[in-house]
Amino acid sequence: MSSKAIILIVDDEETIRLSIKEFLSRLGYDVIAAETSEHALEKINEFLPDLVLLDLRLPNMCGIELLEKVKKRDPNALIIVMTGYGSIDSAVEAMKMGAHDYLEKPFKTEHLKLVVEKALGTQALRREVLELRAQQCSFADEPGAVIIGNSYQMKEIYNLIKQVAKSPSTTVLIQGESGTGKELVARAIHHLSSRKNGRFVDINCAALTESLLEAELFGYEKGSFTGAITTGKPGLFEVADKGTIFLDEIGEMGITLQAKLLRILQERQFKRVGGINDIKIDVRVIASTNRNLEEEVESDNFRKDLYYRLKVLPIYIPPLRERKDDIMLLVKHFVHKYNNEFNKNIHQIPLETEKMLLEYKWPGNIRELKNVIERAVLITGNGILHPELGVTIDLRKGCAENTNGMNTNVENNEAINIRSLANIERQHIQKVLNETSWRRTEAAKILGINRTTLYNKIKEYGLCPL
Repeated sequence: MSSKAIILIVDDEETIRLSIKEFLSRLGYDVIAAETSEHALEKINEFLPDLVLLDLRLPNMCGIELLEKVKKRDPNALIIVMTGYGSIDSAVEAMKMGAHDYLEKPFKTEHLKLVVEKALGTQALRREVLELRAQQCSFADEPGAVIIGNSYQMKEIYNLIKQVAKSPSTTVLIQGESGTGKELVARAIHHLSSRKNGRFVDINCAALTESLLEAELFGYEKGSFTGAITTGKPGLFEVADKGTIFLDEIGEMGITLQAKLLRILQERQFKRVGGINDIKIDVRVIASTNRNLEEEVESDNFRKDLYYRLKVLPIYIPPLRERKDDIMLLVKHFVHKYNNEFNKNIHQIPLETEKMLLEYKWPGNIRELKNVIERAVLITGNGILHPELGVTIDLRKGCAENTNGMNTNVENNEAINIRSLANIERQHIQKVLNETSWRRTEAAKILGINRTTLYNKIKEYGLCPL
């Protein structure tokens, strides 16, 4: 914790006020004190303290009134209320009004130390997240969908996104490994372009058979096949008219569909499956792939003419292992996200944990990092991000080398039992499989295990597509 933190103590009892001030000063904090509400407001205006320790029983103006005044001035003010024995109701009321925590008098100095460190740690993490968000280009279409990164590679990508957005009809090809954030870049381009009021429609080309993918993309007329006896259906290209369509994993598309896609890019029109009439559209096509399409062209798995049509404005997203400057920014972002989601209070990331995070290669990239932090926040119980996170990554490394599964002793401050860890693992594997549309090779890579182990886990837990 920074020794620069300023703490204001507000208590009319001189003995308590001075003893707390002396104790916190020895811990390295800058401590100021006030004996009345009026004096406290003066100190807040003068020193802008990082934390206020507020006694609820004060002369003239009670602590609840002072809390309300301070929160009106600064909704983010960090306040810990102090209350006497038997006055818990007042503390609960204060918490509802925005107090961060409470201390019940008399309290031990070690407990005071813990509560103060916890509060300041949470506040510091929140500020870091807000600062890193301010440094980034946020192109979210929904809360939380934000591109995070401050490396030179990501700064170049931000510039490319802004340039590409200015050409609303030009085709874009986004290349990069699985989990690097290709869809976020595609959404950013859409929302910065003049098409932002149109639909953003996305489809994973690897998730469907060729016939189903064709029907989804181009739609079909009534009676065109067995399942279309009573009605037809517009395709995603029609749905995305005036907007953007994002073709994820375009390298998985079959040659026949590639020809139909080429016609759309050339003529801006197409026919539904079983249809005879041309349908004109105005849509930007953004495609992504984790494959080397040049090699696919050489192997005759991908049309050369389509490749060059797609690669008008290429964007390459480097893997996370090549932009280590972004790792801790992402970690703090995800810790903050899952603190809120799981009602947790992870406020400290030790240097040992940071070193481990930076040294790990992250074969599943940001998606893997997100899953690791989600699991770590979920199972940790002491506000420090290291015991469970270490287990998580070590288990992943061990599984990659050991096809017999995970053999490790798990110990943490919550004494999590094997059954609860197994349940967390089951949920985690199910989540990754769903996110990858049950592409087991990709899921195994993200999980850091081989396919054999993944198949064993699927069988062991009785997992199936949802």
